[in-house]
Amino acid sequence: MARRAIIAGAGIAGLTAAIALVQVGFRITIYEKADSLDEVGAGLQLTPNATRILARLGLLDQMLPFVSKPRAVVVLRGRDDAELMRLPLDSAERRWGAAYLVIHRADLQRALLAAFREQPAATLALGANVRNFVNDQGTLLVESACGPTSIRDKADLLIGADGLHSRIRERLGLGGEDQTVLAGRVAYRAIVNADEVDPRSRRNIILRLGSDAHLVQYPLRGGSAVNLVATIGSPWLRGTPEREQDEATARSNLERAFAGWSNEVRALTKAPATWRPWPLYHRPPISSFSLGPVALVGDAAHPMVPFLAQGAAQAIEDAGALGRILARTQDIPNALSIYSHARAARASRVQREALRLGRVYHMSGPLAFARDAAMRLLGPQALVRRYDWLYGA
Repeated sequence: MARRAIIAGAGIAGLTAAIALVQVGFRITIYEKADSLDEVGAGLQLTPNATRILARLGLLDQMLPFVSKPRAVVVLRGRDDAELMRLPLDSAERRWGAAYLVIHRADLQRALLAAFREQPAATLALGANVRNFVNDQGTLLVESACGPTSIRDKADLLIGADGLHSRIRERLGLGGEDQTVLAGRVAYRAIVNADEVDPRSRRNIILRLGSDAHLVQYPLRGGSAVNLVATIGSPWLRGTPEREQDEATARSNLERAFAGWSNEVRALTKAPATWRPWPLYHRPPISSFSLGPVALVGDAAHPMVPFLAQGAAQAIEDAGALGRILARTQDIPNALSIYSHARAARASRVQREALRLGRVYHMSGPLAFARDAAMRLLGPQALVRRYDWLYGA
């Protein structure tokens, strides 16, 4: 009889894990607490460590109509657009075995959902929130809430893909919601028409650095749109609704943060768009992602700040590792222990590196001057080698 898995959460982590597990013989049910899978979010980067796994799972080809393929990551000084550093991406497939792509989060989720729904052994229950589970001699008894109704289900495996505020993580004793950490920064995200952007900058990922702020831009949907992420320091208070700020407040905050930056930066922040604030959270790294027949993936396991562009990529790595390991053994607890050992140390390193980069990006004064000088001295090939550990894994 096919093994059965329940997955809590139908985001990128949950859907990719479900597809990976179906391909190795599992029957899957995803319980998703939202009543519908809305197309929310903005752009994200699919680095080679992610696109390699998507290709192996047979998912990449159906995403290609929606992706853009940047030529380079270019780092500029925000106040005058002087180039500090360039990471060429045209050799990504030769060096790292897979392409470096960018995609709208909604397009990625739509492609994953379509692939999931093609699987006869996979079902999705919306409006159902996994609340508890009990391991009864190797059989998991999983309880979910669907409005006032309680749903009880059985499975051989439970995957917590329920995000930053993971209930599964808390039930495993790996930390409750009180351990979420505000990073002291807010990312304002917007998508603008490509006509609003200098044509010379539409083919690259551009990162501009300044005092306590940075701005990222890259093309989406074949270059017809440009994704903007403006990250600034903020004393955002825990519990503040993410959509509380109105557009006027958002623009006022951006104008203040990017005053004195280059003309192009100020034009970008004033372009016709809706800027949405997203306070940045993370959690301390943990040494294990599993206990018995229960495992964590994605933000439930390793929520991180976005400065290394690895949130989605690490979730996809989790899914790929789960499928690969569970294909080799019927012993689920042992397989999950191997998965945890394989993934926890690497994901923890990515979490730490992302935090470190955030500090580097937002330097000011003499530290910023020294950073800029060091970046100029680091040639493209040396920079490429610095990312071998991440993109080539």
